[in-house]
Amino acid sequence: MTKVLITGCNGQLGNELQRIIREGRAEIGPIDPIWSAAEVVPTDVDTLDITDADAVSRFCEEGRFDVIVNCAAMTNVDGCEVMEDVAHKVNALAPRNLARAAQATGARIVQVSTDYVFPGTDPRPRVETDEPAPISAYGRTKLDGERLVAEACERHLIMRTAWLYGYVGHNFVRTMMGLGETHDHVTVVDDQMGNPTSANDLAYEILKVAATDGYGIYHCTNEGTCSWADFAAAIMEGAGLDCEVCRCTSDEYAAAHPDAAHRPAFSSLDNAHLAATVGDEMRPWHDALDSFLGNLNKMEG
Repeated sequence: MTKVLITGCNGQLGNELQRIIREGRAEIGPIDPIWSAAEVVPTDVDTLDITDADAVSRFCEEGRFDVIVNCAAMTNVDGCEVMEDVAHKVNALAPRNLARAAQATGARIVQVSTDYVFPGTDPRPRVETDEPAPISAYGRTKLDGERLVAEACERHLIMRTAWLYGYVGHNFVRTMMGLGETHDHVTVVDDQMGNPTSANDLAYEILKVAATDGYGIYHCTNEGTCSWADFAAAIMEGAGLDCEVCRCTSDEYAAAHPDAAHRPAFSSLDNAHLAATVGDEMRPWHDALDSFLGNLNKMEG
């Protein structure tokens, strides 16, 4: 029987991993039968502080996990900018603790990372072999986490994703829906491009790759590139909200929010490693969004 440790279990990705393992399928389709009898051990900061190396070592030694999926992170991009030391502890040193424990116990580790490891200066989707060069504290600390995990455990999977949303927690889709219910217009940046990604789809692909002996870096986003304003407009339309999306530039946004972190202008990812190995089944981003909006009431009920 496969034994799986999920850290950050209360977040949107951790929640989806638990649910699709329990149900045996994701919105894309059935998951690998290897997970059907898996024992899942979900943890969050209240049950395991992954910044405590000794605690992580003891927990993993006692648990003897086959797979560790680290969904825990400090993802507040602006918050990372003003508290980079804290972000480094959570996004880099804590994953190293888990990776060291994985190496010591023979487990595989999945570290979830981000498109923000790239600077966004090249207007083409980035592949896994492209050189990272983050322009924000969030991107720097997540890249540090990638490198520390790779150094600490030979059986590592780095899964880079982008613009993630799910059925629990805070995300752009829920923020836009909340604003759309209370405002007649919102202003959203139109010159930052990327890939909206369903946490349900990402969880499916994580489990598919983790069921193999493949290691290394994988990009995993829903297919297609759009701007934040395009994404917002699709959310309003899909949710049936009569709210106009007014488009602005990054410079205009920065002038109105001088303390905001720099974001990549073009951080779209290409799922090249997935396509070349287990197969890229990630849906077009608009299809995944429609599915999410259609299921939302049921999930919340």
